[in-house]
Formats: sequence, C-alpha cells, structure tokens
Amino acid sequence: MNGMELAKAYFETYGKAMLAALPDLENRVAAGLAGSGSECLGYDDDISQDHDFEPGFCLFAFVDEEGDGTERSLSRREAFALERAYAKLPKEFEGFKRPMMSPVGGGRRGLIDLAEFLRNTTGTPDGNMTLEDWLRVPEQSLLEVSGGQIFADPGNIFTPVREKLAYLPEDVRRKKLAGCLLLMAQAGQYNYTRTIRHGETGAAQLACFTFAENAIHAAHLLGKKYMPYYKWSFKSLRSMGPFYEELADDLEGLISSGNDAETAESKYFVIEDVAARIIDKLMDAGLTEANCGDLEKHAYSVNDFVQDAGLRNLHILSGV
Repeated sequence: MNGMELAKAYFETYGKAMLAALPDLENRVAAGLAGSGSECLGYDDDISQDHDFEPGFCLFAFVDEEGDGTERSLSRREAFALERAYAKLPKEFEGFKRPMMSPVGGGRRGLIDLAEFLRNTTGTPDGNMTLEDWLRVPEQSLLEVSGGQIFADPGNIFTPVREKLAYLPEDVRRKKLAGCLLLMAQAGQYNYTRTIRHGETGAAQLACFTFAENAIHAAHLLGKKYMPYYKWSFKSLRSMGPFYEELADDLEGLISSGNDAETAESKYFVIEDVAARIIDKLMDAGLTEANCGDLEKHAYSVNDFVQDAGLRNLHILSGV
C-alpha cells in the first residue's frame, strides 16, 4: 500500500464520519493528500516510509485569524475544533502509526490553512498570478498545489484553485522552453566537445549535467507536465511514454559515464541524437519555424512566438 492509498483508505474509514459530525464546517473544508512528498505524486516506495509516512490526510480550509472573514472561511475557533477532531482519530491504521501531534496541528497532515499553503507555493493567497509570477514560481511548487488527490470538496474550496493551476499558460510554457533549448545548445552542442579538447573533463561532465537537466525540463514542457523536484525527474520522465522513456535512458547514460576519448565521442553523438529528437517534437507541435539541427536557433524561434510582448522581450533565459 503506497502513501496515497493509505491516506484515502484512512479518510474513507474515519475522515468522512469525522466531517459528517461537523456539519457546519463540512462545506468549508477540502480533504485529500497534496503538497510536498513523494506520496503525493505516487512516487513513494518502501524506502520512502522512513520519514513523513503515516495514516492521515490533509484538511484544506481558509482560516480567518481575525474571526470576521468571509462565509467560506473558518474562524480560529472553528479551526481549533476541526484540529481537535482530527487529533482524536485512531493513531494506528493498517499497521502504520501516526506520530504525536500538537493540539493546534501542523506538518503535512491535518488542518492546513489554504491561504498560507498557496502563499508558500505560489506567492499569492488565492493562486491568482500574473504571467511574470508564473514565470518565477518553481514548477515543483505548482505541482504541490495541483498534484496529489482531493478526496472530498463539497464546497469547492480547493478544486477551482487546483484547476486554475493545473498547468502553465501557453506563453509561459514557450518562454521556459526557449530557455531550456538555449542552455541545451550551449552546454551540449557547443561546450561539451570544447571542454573535452581543453582536457577539462570535470567541466565536460558539468556540461553533460546541464544539457541533461534542461533536456528533462524541455521534455516535460513538451509533454505539458510540471517538472517535479529533481530526485523524481527521471521517474516522472519515464512515466510519460515510450519517447520520453528512451530519452531518460540516453540522458542517464550521459551523466553516469566518464569522458575518456572513446566515451566522449559516443556521448557527443548521443547529445546530437537527443537534440534531433527534441527538435522533431518541436516541429511536430508547431512550436518552431527554424529548419536546422541547431538548438539555439530553435530557442529563439520558440521565443519569437510568445504572444505577450512583455514576456517575449524578457531575457530568453528569464524562465529558467
């Protein structure tokens, strides 16, 4: 049983009844599992159970500290009642134990002030962002909001925000993609062989890392999927389909092999092959009008088709 399955089963067994016993609050609370942690993305395994793994779920609600807020908000007194109800739920479920909790909650489970959660992930209390905001906020943070699962949201407290933040605006996607392509060109197509000729094998490996990191990001952008925290980036890439799985294998080879003369020559051809496949995807999607194998030219072509003039005229690397 992974973390999401455990959370959902715990909610079905205990959470539904807990909320039903608080009818005045039920429509102002969304229950589910979202935020940071591999279990929110379905990436957890047995090793993941060494920390932050427990039977429990999140209760997302807007908490009005002043007690005079909007109809959908909980007063501090109501929030405290909900926290106490959650704290009283069974401490053990399916062989897993919940840690001791403070009566005022906290951590990754229990009551989470939705405005604070959104400020921490998006920089805004409601998820309303400008194009520049979208460009600055890390995609892994946007994934914390839009990923995971919501088990119940009868009052539509969290669901509309998640839908709004489900993926990047198209102009922002193109701006980020342009930056990734340019860094891929500089690190892989240009600087890798130059560092090898200089005898700078450490710098050559850094060039491979930079190329691979930006290729992974570009692939996520092409697939319209948020780039997760780096340690899950390969797992995410491999989950996107055969094209992306093959890409992951090649990129893993680039960053896990050495830079002796024979290997370096092979790696150069891998870099060019990865570049060619990414370019094919760009052209198939109508994202570029360049017609060559030079990723730098494709980067500027992608940037040229950003519709918002302010965003288009920002430095091409401003999204990465």
